[in-house]
Amino acid sequence: MTPLLTQRMTIFGVGLLGGSLARALRQAAVCAEVVGCGRNEKNLRTAVELGVIDRYERDPVKAVAGADLVILAVPLGAVHGILEQIAGHLQAEAVVMDVGSAKGSVVADARDALAAHMPWFVPAHPIAGTEKSGVEASLAGLFIDH
Repeated sequence: MTPLLTQRMTIFGVGLLGGSLARALRQAAVCAEVVGCGRNEKNLRTAVELGVIDRYERDPVKAVAGADLVILAVPLGAVHGILEQIAGHLQAEAVVMDVGSAKGSVVADARDALAAHMPWFVPAHPIAGTEKSGVEASLAGLFIDH
């Protein structure tokens, strides 16, 4: 049996990248629960219907409750605000990652908002994508060879 990578993963921005990551971890059976968070409730409901996420929260603080992995798959301009909202509500060793295309502003945002949690922050860039967007376009194999 494959060991779990994460008990609860929270994804901010359940679109192409966030949704694809959720699908990949679910397919690999290494994630017990996937919680989505975003501004568009219709998109979040679609993600549940497609089986990409198990449930969703609109409140960022509620979304990260109990999460041991938090993924930021949102536009760069939204990163700082989300980090500020969740900073005092993360589990002690919760890993926080982003999948944004630029790192300078994201790392600066993390240093500013996460402070003592910074050792658990992993800036990442999957260098993957398609010409499509949204959770409907997400693919479990999007990150293979990327």
